[in-house]
Parts: sequence; C-alpha cells; structure tokens
Amino acid sequence: MEVRQISVFLENKAGRLAKVTRLLGDNGINIRALSIADTTDFGILRMIVNDPERAERLLREAGFAVTTTGVLAVEVPDRPGGLAEVLEVLERAGLNIEYLYAFVEKASPDALVLIRVEDLPKAVRVLTEAGVSVLPGKRVYAL
Repeated sequence: MEVRQISVFLENKAGRLAKVTRLLGDNGINIRALSIADTTDFGILRMIVNDPERAERLLREAGFAVTTTGVLAVEVPDRPGGLAEVLEVLERAGLNIEYLYAFVEKASPDALVLIRVEDLPKAVRVLTEAGVSVLPGKRVYAL
C-alpha cells in the first residue's frame, strides 16, 4: 500500500525547479502530485510520478540529490470535515503525521491525500479498519 515519493533537494535559485520538471518531461515521466518546502537557501521538492524508479535514476544521473520515501495515498471525502475524519483515525492510533499534501481529481468525489507517517504498516491497518481507502502505488502512478 506504500507509494514511492521522490524528494529532490534544490538550491533556492532561479531555474532549478524548471530543470527538474524539464528533465522528467523530456523523458516521459508524468508528475501526478508535488509539494515544495523551502528555506532561504534550499528547497525540498516532493513528487509522486508515474515511474518513480526511472525518475530517481534520471535525476541522480543529472546530478540532483534525490531520495525516495514511502507515503500513503488516502482517499478523503471532498467535503468540509472529510480530512479531519481521516486524521482523527490516525490521532486515535497515536500516529504522528510528518507532512501531507493533496490533490483533487475532477472525476472523483474524493480528494487524494498523500501522508507521511512514522509507522506506515500501522497507519495502513488502522485506516483500513476504519473504512478509509488506502490506494496502492500502482493505482496512484496511473492517475
């Protein structure tokens, strides 16, 4: 149920993000979701792509500092309070959320939230037991 997320460490200067996205685009890698956290000097670009192994290889070969991390892809009702309901399941289980980001699919009544937690297997178990849909990586990569 784990989704492989690509994280790229970027200098906070003009053109770095464009270079990453151009490299991926030129090689047929489709970005499904992304998030950027930045400081004055650098940023961390987190992405879900359709082919994480190939994207990681291409980025490394181009000289970027890259890591992969497991995250969960959770379907959340796209309505007020939907996210809170899912997060409360994790809270009751004592699971800490390190970060999350989301996107909404036009054809779906749900948003897709990507969540990094400290204990992925436990999070999958408690969410599934609570009736929350946790998507496998293969399905997310194909969106």
